[in-house]
Amino acid sequence: MAGRKITVVVSQAPGKNPNKRQLEEEIATQLILSGTAEVSLIPHLYDLAEDHHGMLWLRSIPGDVVVCGWLYPRATRWVLDRNEIRGHEGVSLLKSDDEEEDDNDDEAAGDDAPQGIGSVNVPNRKIYVLDLRQHADAAVYIREIERIANEATVPLVSLGSFGLTNSVAAPKPVPLPITSPFVSTNGASVPVIAETDGRRRWYPVIDYSRCTNCMECLDFCLFGVYGVDQLDRILVEEQDSCKRGCPACSRVCPANAIIFPEHKTPAIAGAPTSAIGDFKIDLSKLFGAPSALEIAAQERDVELVADGREAVGMQVGIPKRQAEKSTQPRDALDDLMDGLDSLDF
Repeated sequence: MAGRKITVVVSQAPGKNPNKRQLEEEIATQLILSGTAEVSLIPHLYDLAEDHHGMLWLRSIPGDVVVCGWLYPRATRWVLDRNEIRGHEGVSLLKSDDEEEDDNDDEAAGDDAPQGIGSVNVPNRKIYVLDLRQHADAAVYIREIERIANEATVPLVSLGSFGLTNSVAAPKPVPLPITSPFVSTNGASVPVIAETDGRRRWYPVIDYSRCTNCMECLDFCLFGVYGVDQLDRILVEEQDSCKRGCPACSRVCPANAIIFPEHKTPAIAGAPTSAIGDFKIDLSKLFGAPSALEIAAQERDVELVADGREAVGMQVGIPKRQAEKSTQPRDALDDLMDGLDSLDF
């Protein structure tokens, strides 16, 4: 394994929950002691600023990478992509108990892979993402990482105690910004990357595997969060202009391509999507409740008023989906809305 160890990054949970810290440290120390991987602990990925030392270091890692964190894997992947940390999706066999029970239902549903505009400049390496919320036993994650390490074929550079060493084909690495290495009871030294500024962030992340570049989020958001890049692709341009706790643009997105990783609703936070899961609707509130678009407009109005501006309701940036799509093929959203309209409440 010399020179070929896979890199494992453990994105720590925000806060100081002792059970979560114990799981993170147990995974890291056991992997180091076994010689399976080069491991480092970083602050919560979603809270890292784009110029944080940890983010710069992540961009410099060549080869396959395993990222363990406390978000849905879909959310983690697209947070990485937003920060130009890209790779092909590595397939994890790790599943929660609930997912294992639902396997047969998922197969029967026959969910098609989303067809979006896709990521750009994807290097020839894999990024595997593991959700630390799925299991409390570190051994489950260690077994999966060992399986991934055995199938990895791309040579990786090795992490030293205070930096990275170059390989012939690797880009110039950023020195590992270690504070005080965590030392386990077993004597393993785990590099711990510098803390963040302590700020908890809130901003949307775009899943380009689903995004169709319809620009509805750009039309809807009145706070300057969205823009377009040089390829005329939608992007989150001013993430800190987003209003904390507001997921309104995600409700408007017809492709469920906008993720708020810290939102309490799984479909908005990046949970796996299939069939009814694509729609960010609380089914317990369907009877007599406002539509997703009405909720989004209300959420936006609250933030506009808080900014000292006038509420605009449904008059600005609300897509007239059904009327405008009469000449286009029907999709699952059409079927759902028509089904709701036919109910006699």
